[in-house]
Amino acid sequence: MIEIGNLTQYEFLALNSPLNLSDGHARQELTPSQSRIIEELPSLWADAIKRPVSEVEADSRSAFFGLFGQHSYPRGEGRVLPCYSSSVAMEIFARSVAGTSDAIGLIHPTFDNIPDILRGVGLRLIPVEEEVLHEGDLDPYLMTQVGAIFVTTPNNPTGRVISEERLRVLAAQCANYDVVLALDTCFRGFDTRAHYDHYAVLEESGCRWVVIEDTGKLWPTLELKIGWLVSSENVGLPVEKVYSDILLGVSPLVMSMVRRFAEDAAGGGLAELHDFIAGNRALVRAALADLPEIEFLDPDSRASVERVGIGSRSNLAAWTALSEHNVFALPCQKFFWADPARGEGILRIALARPPAALAVGAATLRTVLAEM
Repeated sequence: MIEIGNLTQYEFLALNSPLNLSDGHARQELTPSQSRIIEELPSLWADAIKRPVSEVEADSRSAFFGLFGQHSYPRGEGRVLPCYSSSVAMEIFARSVAGTSDAIGLIHPTFDNIPDILRGVGLRLIPVEEEVLHEGDLDPYLMTQVGAIFVTTPNNPTGRVISEERLRVLAAQCANYDVVLALDTCFRGFDTRAHYDHYAVLEESGCRWVVIEDTGKLWPTLELKIGWLVSSENVGLPVEKVYSDILLGVSPLVMSMVRRFAEDAAGGGLAELHDFIAGNRALVRAALADLPEIEFLDPDSRASVERVGIGSRSNLAAWTALSEHNVFALPCQKFFWADPARGEGILRIALARPPAALAVGAATLRTVLAEM
């Protein structure tokens, strides 16, 4: 039985397997219309060379943010910064906060590279239970101890979405305590309940805020993606300075490709993606449903991942047995970064995969679990 340092290390082991059900990146096949966009890359390259980078970037932002109803995103200079990935955006945010505070409140559970990055810059982490974020006020004492509250919505791995009403409450409380409210919305595209205009709510509240957007979970673009780091005018953090310490910008070719994928999604591709993920979720649930002690922990999730409770079975033993068949999922201890024992007996399955590969992986998982 193998236990590894963090979730990304588990994911590295799966990268070369055709039965990689581990990482949450988009690894399904391109749709016909997406394939045509790839055929356009030479012309997108030629266009990107001719046009000012700022113009290419503005078109990309407009298409992507508009796709998800984020019409009030800021247009001011330095307010939307493109990064190679959401993890790079997270690193920039973390360094910015560490210059002004020594502590941050962080949603619990969530993907463990978030706490790892925040700890890596010296921040002290205080867990904020997911249930608390969805009902009631945050602890007043907590709010006096932290420089920021960090929320993932939709959350990874649970898929839970902070509603517009709850975001309004959280933003108002952060404004009252002069605490930055930070949102990671990397899975927003999968759930229409997360398509209300977050920026309108945040701006209306008067709080200081940061939002991390991401294209990498949506489309199978071979890791060509953008993580946008968006901040309020009054954010009070050295975001632009830290950004300039790390990078100059991202490729205008990638920005052009993102624009085209967003346009394709707006023309019906997003609805196709939602149907695709729902079909793959149903496939996994059907494959495992009648096994004893099996539980689907997030019945309302629309994210591209699925948590499976496997009862009294060891998820590390299940992971090891699966890996012997070259099938890879994620054990969930490390999502519970403040209390790993709560993730025992849970596996996370990635759904953004070709259905045939997912079916083989689910069948293998069924065999492994039936023998445990």
